[in-house]
Amino acid sequence: MDKSVKQAELIREISGVNPYKCMKCGKCSASCPSYDEMDIKPHQFVSYVINEDIESLVNSKSLWKCLSCFACVERCPRDVKPGKLVDAARQAVVRQRGEDYLLADEIPELIDDETPQQLLVSAFRKYRR
Repeated sequence: MDKSVKQAELIREISGVNPYKCMKCGKCSASCPSYDEMDIKPHQFVSYVINEDIESLVNSKSLWKCLSCFACVERCPRDVKPGKLVDAARQAVVRQRGEDYLLADEIPELIDDETPQQLLVSAFRKYRR
């Protein structure tokens, strides 16, 4: 199994999303506030994962231009969740680079009284995988 196939499987596993349900309606891209900044649009991102062209995704500016606002997730009529695929691809890149993750025990010393609780919960969910 080649590297791009493994990376595509990892992205699908991390995201928990089935990209094969995408019907290419474009509603995700139409609702994306970063659309004009992206070289690979959200609906195209799904196709790249399906086609296992992960190298192009890793080298695209779209991977880091996505705001993770999940407007695309809300608009998708087939529950494909392109934003979760983008987030999973980011995590795959970070893992490939061998960067470390925060552990739950390390978080309290990084918190100040001004930090919103919702931020902590969403960050913990995102980075505990």
